[in-house]
Amino acid sequence: NCFSFSLLVCSQFSRGVFAIFGFYDKKSVNTITSFCGTLHVSFITPSFPTDGTHPFVIQMRPDLKGALLSLIEYYQWTKFAYLYDSDRGLSTLQAVLDSAAEKKWQVTAINVGNINNDRKDETYRSLFQDLEVKKERRVILDCERDKVNDIVDQVITIGKHVKGYHYIIANLGFTDGDLSKIQFGGANVSGFQIVDYDDPLVSKFIQRWSTLEEKEYPGAHTSTIKYTSALTYDAVQVMTEAFRNLRKQRIEISRRGNAGDCLANPAVPWGHGVEIERALKQVQVEGLTGNIKFDQNGKRINFTINVMELKSTGPRKIGYWSEVDKMVVNPLDGPLGNESSGLENKTIIVTTILESPYVMMKKNHEMLEGNDRYEGYCVDLATEIAKHCGFKYKLTIVGDGKYGARDADTKIWNGMVGELVYGKADIAIAPLTITLVREEVIDFSKPFMSLGISIMIKKPQKSKPGVFSFLDPLAYEIWMCIVFAYIGVSVVLFLVSRFSPYEWHTEEFEDGRETQTNESTNEFGIFNSLWFSLGAFMQQGCDISPRSLSGRIVGGVWWFFTLIIISSYTANLAAFLTVERMVSPIESAEDLSKQTEIAYGTLDSGSTKEFFRKMCVAVVFRKCIVFLKSVVDCSGENVNRTASTAWKNQESFQLILYRCIISIIVRSRILPDGVVNGGTVEFHHSGITPVNLAVLKLSEQGVLDKLKNKWWYDKGECGAKDSGSKEKTSALSLSNVAGVFYILVGGLGLAMLVALIEFCYKSRAEAKRMKVAKNAQNINPTSSQNSQNFATYKEGYNVYGIESVKI
Repeated sequence: NCFSFSLLVCSQFSRGVFAIFGFYDKKSVNTITSFCGTLHVSFITPSFPTDGTHPFVIQMRPDLKGALLSLIEYYQWTKFAYLYDSDRGLSTLQAVLDSAAEKKWQVTAINVGNINNDRKDETYRSLFQDLEVKKERRVILDCERDKVNDIVDQVITIGKHVKGYHYIIANLGFTDGDLSKIQFGGANVSGFQIVDYDDPLVSKFIQRWSTLEEKEYPGAHTSTIKYTSALTYDAVQVMTEAFRNLRKQRIEISRRGNAGDCLANPAVPWGHGVEIERALKQVQVEGLTGNIKFDQNGKRINFTINVMELKSTGPRKIGYWSEVDKMVVNPLDGPLGNESSGLENKTIIVTTILESPYVMMKKNHEMLEGNDRYEGYCVDLATEIAKHCGFKYKLTIVGDGKYGARDADTKIWNGMVGELVYGKADIAIAPLTITLVREEVIDFSKPFMSLGISIMIKKPQKSKPGVFSFLDPLAYEIWMCIVFAYIGVSVVLFLVSRFSPYEWHTEEFEDGRETQTNESTNEFGIFNSLWFSLGAFMQQGCDISPRSLSGRIVGGVWWFFTLIIISSYTANLAAFLTVERMVSPIESAEDLSKQTEIAYGTLDSGSTKEFFRKMCVAVVFRKCIVFLKSVVDCSGENVNRTASTAWKNQESFQLILYRCIISIIVRSRILPDGVVNGGTVEFHHSGITPVNLAVLKLSEQGVLDKLKNKWWYDKGECGAKDSGSKEKTSALSLSNVAGVFYILVGGLGLAMLVALIEFCYKSRAEAKRMKVAKNAQNINPTSSQNSQNFATYKEGYNVYGIESVKI
């Protein structure tokens, strides 16, 4: 608080100090400047410059406003975000806003000085996500180095350090922090540097500094120095030079006489304070921060600030700024950041993933070193690309065994994409799919293979033809409708024949020349109607036909019906009997969503899982994502182990993968009977610009096709390419037509059984009739004889349907 601070200043003043050295912040700056002005005690500080006139305050830090405004104009920014720390004052922000109003810039000012340390990471991520929504990709960070480091860490975490972003670090220590984390991301990073390491004075100091004992001098044995430390060193040098000059001028400085009184009311200033202030302002020396000279207000003048940019090789000076020359840029450096350096004669770290047959360990890999331990499609591809681009490379396997996905909560990338984003690797050569979120943080080359999303299932067994496979051309419902139609037509024909008078005709029975009786008959009884309909359906005809118009209409429409049905049946019968089909239980994602018996999953941290997660807005994909089972470890070995276990246990499990990976598993030793169903998505090779030309050249020369044939077909265990993939028509076997023979044999057996039943029934009826006739003859021989003859005549006519039988 102010009271404690006042007591501290008075305590130092009462001890007889000649000047005070220290730092201040926004809360204490007014108190310090007030005390120093009242007591005439000079205050030398490396803190941020203050606005206005403050006597007895010597500011070692140069003002950055002019250099920052010149750099903004140099980059021709008209819209940007300005993140500032309120503890460092608002003078620079006010200068930027004044220029923005004059030049019509769009500035989004955000205070990051009062962010809670407990939730600072989350706050920074949320802040930059909001800026991304506003399309703010140019950001000025007006903060001290510690806060800049925290912001940069979160920028890297959410992938905002890639090509298309530009950051200006508005402090004087561009090289003080660790820039290696953001160096390879692709974003342009600019800043200012007050300590010039090319200066002989600085080089000499660093050489002496590196030889000191670290125990006695903490921070020694380093090749760099923070700009605040350099300003502190220069402040001590200024005070030393000022008192040396006072001694040369024989000016007696003493606190014994007019020493002043801090506690008096009003306070009594020190009498020699004015001479010391004048001596300090008259100092002009060369320090670690360049030329040191002050104006009458104690502010630095005639200083030079180096303008820096982060290149792929590290921080590099692109120019300088001074009060006289303003912004001066080296002729060889353009206005944009990271240059596109070549790959020649460089050793590049290439990250990849163990996935057969892309990258595999050789059987004798324990006896080998370096890149010789690996083999596969991507290994050969990396060798060919290195030959065309002229660089050396070192293959490394990704540590977590994942392709790369961004955590939804922390926004941190894992897998190969994470190693590229965080600068652990330069290029990734792997079956890596291009997606929107990945494209935002890394660059993709031309694709070396274009394939699709697929579903891997156990290859279904070929459906063997059943005994009644000849019924397959028509559905079960059609056969039932045909049966009902047959019965219905027969009944209608029977009724029509009964009602129509034209179906009845008279039969004459003659005994010699005399006509004994006339009787009307109808040929279309129920059994004859069924027989007529059956004969027409079998296209065999019948010995009776309708005579009435209504009956012939029934017969005509039935014949037309049977013509179409039989023709359709015959057309489909050949295909069903000669081609053995594979019945796949799953044909699409919709089929997956409609069932719960078959479990399914994707590789963890892969683009397929992200596809289902983002597409869950649709009903089909929403059902899928609820039921989805993720394979935690996405390495090829674990995928093979998971699928192989499900195959051996006859479990219903499906992997939703990319067709290329599925083809690998299909053509491997573990799963020789896989089958895939898929769509269209592309695999891409992540890398840098010169790789594009190499990939295109290899494609035109046919090298990529040769590599694919080598690792997919030549070294596979499932035969040549496309072997056995097409269904071929073969001769009919007995199993195809066995049902027809069964029906024939069954019909013959049924006919013999019916004939036997008819014989037994007729024999019994005849025996009963003969017994009745014999009894009647015993009673009346003459009458019984005539009755017997007439009964036999009538019975013969009714049973056999002939015109007359003479008995």
